[in-house]
Amino acid sequence: MSDGAVMPRGNAVGEVTNNMVMRNSSSTDGRNRRAAETRRKVIDAAKAMIAETAVAPTVVGVAKRANVSVRSVFQHFRDVESLFVTVVESAEKDVVVPPATPSDLPLGERVESFARNMAQIYEQIVSYRVAAGQFVGHPALQARSQLIHGRLREAASRVFNREFGTLTLQAREELADAIAASLSLESWAALRRLQNLGFERAVATWQLTLRALLAHPVMPVAV
Repeated sequence: MSDGAVMPRGNAVGEVTNNMVMRNSSSTDGRNRRAAETRRKVIDAAKAMIAETAVAPTVVGVAKRANVSVRSVFQHFRDVESLFVTVVESAEKDVVVPPATPSDLPLGERVESFARNMAQIYEQIVSYRVAAGQFVGHPALQARSQLIHGRLREAASRVFNREFGTLTLQAREELADAIAASLSLESWAALRRLQNLGFERAVATWQLTLRALLAHPVMPVAV
């Protein structure tokens, strides 16, 4: 048998094999795209529901809003807690952060800018903080709360570095604790949701609080 008689058969086998691989790859890609789209729809639906109600939605409610089956939701999230954590993570990525407050401005301007900046950030996620009350003690949410708390302390120390620089180490820690507690996400949720203050009035409250904290007599560094 000549080589010429063998080659077409070999090519045919190769073509069939390649076509099968391509079809399988295409099928897998299609399933992956559909799965990714379903996951996106579920997350978007949950985010919209939390933004509207400040309540963590049920899996049934999310499935209905996303127009998918309950089974599809559970294929991506093992329970409502894991869904909520994923939604919070997604929402945090959407947050628009205002320009940082320059540390060389006069104190009054720094106070006004810093309080307003933190308010603008928290206003975008306050509904998630209120909804998170349904999952008190969840490790992932506690970790995120501690992370936010730490970032606030760092930002305050940077913006008010001149004021912090005149203090003893203990006094700096106490002032940072006071600012972090007073301008926390929990504090913003209380002002906006529990006390029903408007945005500008809530910002003014924070600015007044921050001025009082920075003006409070504290122990300076020993000379």
